[in-house]
Amino acid sequence: MPTLSDRTQTGISAVLRGDARGWRSRLLFAGPAIIASIAYMDPGNYATNIQAGAGYGYKLLWIVLLANLIAMLFQALSARLGIVTGKNLAEISRDHLPRTLVWVMWAISEVAAMATDLAEFLGGAIGLALLFDLPLIVGMAITAIVTYSILLFESRGFRPMELIIAAFVGVIGLCYLAEVLIAPVDWAAAGIGMMTPALPDSMALTIAVGIIGATVMPHAIYLHSGLTQSRAVVRHDADRRKLLRFSNIEVVLALAVAGMINMAMVMMAASAFHQGHADVAEIETAYHTLTPLLGAAAAVFFLTSLIASGISSSVVGTMAGQMIMQGFLHFHVPIWLRRLVTMVPAFAVVAAGVNATQALVMSQVVLSIALPVPMLALLYFSSRSDVMGAFRINRLLRILATLGACMVLGLNFVLLADTFGMPIPFLD
Repeated sequence: MPTLSDRTQTGISAVLRGDARGWRSRLLFAGPAIIASIAYMDPGNYATNIQAGAGYGYKLLWIVLLANLIAMLFQALSARLGIVTGKNLAEISRDHLPRTLVWVMWAISEVAAMATDLAEFLGGAIGLALLFDLPLIVGMAITAIVTYSILLFESRGFRPMELIIAAFVGVIGLCYLAEVLIAPVDWAAAGIGMMTPALPDSMALTIAVGIIGATVMPHAIYLHSGLTQSRAVVRHDADRRKLLRFSNIEVVLALAVAGMINMAMVMMAASAFHQGHADVAEIETAYHTLTPLLGAAAAVFFLTSLIASGISSSVVGTMAGQMIMQGFLHFHVPIWLRRLVTMVPAFAVVAAGVNATQALVMSQVVLSIALPVPMLALLYFSSRSDVMGAFRINRLLRILATLGACMVLGLNFVLLADTFGMPIPFLD
């Protein structure tokens, strides 16, 4: 009997041949960008968004919008690479770059995968611990069991996992829809903040750097190319063009949803904390402060979204880590071993008594160091005719992608320099 993934692949082929039409047929193409979008609403974003809203109200919403637009471009390029070449970014790098450089890229990407999973794993555990009044270590154990159970569905093909992650995105979205309805949001101020660039002081710049620096995630760039590389049977360039069109539409829609959720986080924090609680910066503090300000329901919605974010992003992070290792080393890793490798650092951090929110912040610093590797590699290969053929990106896309990369990498440098105490004139 054909599996759900087989039926999806057959349906996609029918659309490509022109035998199937209608909006239901178009839904068959949805999936890769939805999975990748989890990277843009993972627990690592919660602390930055809370700080932005609590400290500066709605004034930094334009940064969230800008970061989302850059993310759309790079995720579209990643999907394009997989569709056109039939290989993911790690595999392409292994095939075309010197062996020494490949090993270095793999090592950096492996560290980034662990840092990613640290943030995601801790986020889910913090949410469970706060919501059910559990020790953090117990929350981590529950998160580990749940994420591993979900990862077992990967053996059934790509479609079940896409639907599961889509359900988690739906939960996060509904929770934040409820939050903005409960919180007395100043929609006029939110609109102004979204369209008017402003950085009131040096701390606002630091937070803005954190928002952008954590937006384009290394593992999401690797993963998206892998999710599209063999999802559909491609016969010729005409099929590739159709797939690229559907992929670009999905990227815009999926990341628009992720962007709106991030904006909702900032707006909720601005509404609840900016007047009188501007110093709120930690997830635990935000939860305990929400209850007296907006009621128990708002606090529960907040933690429910955090748990959904932590579990789903931990699943996606493990998938990405597995793909990175297999792509660079051409070596298959059992899913239980991959889960164990990325889980151990999180347990070690908690066992050492490190503050969980501080660990989340430091994980973002590690990701900032690792980010140039996949970002520049993606730009390099997307611009090569011998790799992309007729689908090499045009001059306008190269300029836009280069500007986006320079902006993100430059701001990441500011974040790292500030973190390690290096002098930065315009932050003084």
